[in-house]
Amino acid sequence: MPIRDLLVTGIVLVALPFALRHAYIGVLLWTWISIMNPHRLAWGFAYNAPFAAIAAGTTLLALFTTRDPVRLPKHPAVYALIAFVLWMCITTAVALDPSESMTQLTKVLKIQLMTLVGLAVIHERKHIQLFVWINVLSIGYFGAKGGVYTILTGGSGKVWGPGGFIGGNNEIGLAIIVAIPLMNFLRHIVERVWIKHAILVVMLLSATATLGTQSRGALLAIIAMAGLLWLRSPRKLPFGVLIVTAAIALAAFMPGEWADRMRTIQTYEQDTSAMGRISAWTTMFHLANDRFTGGGFDVYSSAVFSRYASDPSMARAAHSIYFQVLGEHGWLGLILFILIWALVWRGANDLRRQTKDRLEYAWVFMLAGMCQVSLIGYAVGGAFLSLAYYDFPYNVLIIVVCTQRWLAAELRRKNEATGRAAPAEPAVMRPGPAGVHPRFSRERSRRGSRPRGREHPCRS
Repeated sequence: MPIRDLLVTGIVLVALPFALRHAYIGVLLWTWISIMNPHRLAWGFAYNAPFAAIAAGTTLLALFTTRDPVRLPKHPAVYALIAFVLWMCITTAVALDPSESMTQLTKVLKIQLMTLVGLAVIHERKHIQLFVWINVLSIGYFGAKGGVYTILTGGSGKVWGPGGFIGGNNEIGLAIIVAIPLMNFLRHIVERVWIKHAILVVMLLSATATLGTQSRGALLAIIAMAGLLWLRSPRKLPFGVLIVTAAIALAAFMPGEWADRMRTIQTYEQDTSAMGRISAWTTMFHLANDRFTGGGFDVYSSAVFSRYASDPSMARAAHSIYFQVLGEHGWLGLILFILIWALVWRGANDLRRQTKDRLEYAWVFMLAGMCQVSLIGYAVGGAFLSLAYYDFPYNVLIIVVCTQRWLAAELRRKNEATGRAAPAEPAVMRPGPAGVHPRFSRERSRRGSRPRGREHPCRS
C-alpha cells in the first residue's frame, strides 16, 4: 500500500476529532487540502478520496459543537464578499447556459462558504499565525520543488502546477508569488535560527520557481511587488541596488529562450497568445455591455464569441480576473469584486497605522504589510489569469479581517484593564527595512539588546 496514501489519510483521520472540538482546526485542515491537494500527490486509494468534503462537513458540524466563539466579523469587506456571492447566484439564474453555470457556481459557493466559516472561527493570535503557516507550507512545497527543478534543468524546464486552479505554469507562478510575502512574515516572527534559514531557502527557491514557470504575468507581478517594497523602504538606494543585483543574477541564470519569451511583453502584437487574450477581453467587454448580469459562469463557448468577438476563431478563457468577472457577472459584479480587495487593502492599511510604533504589535504591522504585497502580486499577475475564484487570495482576506478583529478586541481589553480610553504612549523606534516593522530591524539601540526576561512580541 503506497506510503503517501497512508500518510495523507492518517493526517486527516487524526485531525478530524480535534476539528470537531475546535472549528478553526477544521478550517486549517480544509485549507491544507484545498490549497495543496496533498491526496493528488499520492497514487493509490487516496487520490480520489473526498478529503475536502470530509474536512468541510466536519468543520460545519463543529460550528454547532465547539465551545469556541463562532461569529462573523462586522467588516465592510465581509459585506462586500456576501453581496458578490449573492450577485453570482443571480447571474447564474439568468445565465446564457444556466446548467453549465450552475456547475461552476456550486464549486465557487463551496469555497466562499468555507471562507465565511474561516472568518467566523479564527479569533485568536495563534489561530491567525497557524492559518498563515498552513497557507505558506501548502504553496511553499511547490515553490521549493519547482525551484530545485529549475536549477537542475538550468532553467530550460518549465514548472507546472499540481492541478485544479493552479494546474498551469502561469497559475502556479501567481500562487507562489502571493505566498512569498507571507513566507517573509513567518521568517521574521520565528525565533529559531534554523527555521529562519529554512524559510529563506524556500523563499529563494520559490522566486526561482516563478522564473521557471516562464510566466510573463508572474514577472510583472514580481516587479510590482518589488516596487511597493522599494517605495516603503527608508533606505531606497541600497535596497534598490539589492533588487537590481538580484534581478540581474536570476536573469543571467535563465536560458536565452526564457529571455526571448519575456521580451515578447514589449512586442505583444506579434504574439498569438497575447492577441488571443486581448480578443477575449474585448469579447467580455462587449458581453457585459449587452447584458447587465453578464453571461454567467463559463461563457467561453464558440456561440458567445461568434456573437460578441471581432474574431470568433480566437475563442478562449478570459485570462484575466477582471475580464473574467466582467464577462461572467457584468459591471456590477466587477465593481463588487474590486471593492472587496480595495476594502481588504484599506483594512491592512489601518492595521499598519494602528501598530506602526507599538512593540507588542510588531507582528501585526509586519503581517499587514506583507498581505498588501501579496495583494499587489495578485492584482497585477491576476490581470493575465482566470483566477478570480481561487482560494488563496480569499485566505489573505481572512488573515487581514481576522487580525483587525483580534487587534480591536486586544486594545479594548487593555483599555478596560487600565481604565484608560487611549492607548499607551508609543515607543520611539528606528526605521527598519522595506515593509518591516522597526522592531524587526537588526539595528540595536544605544542601550543594547532587549532586556532579559522580556517576552518576544511575536511569540505565539
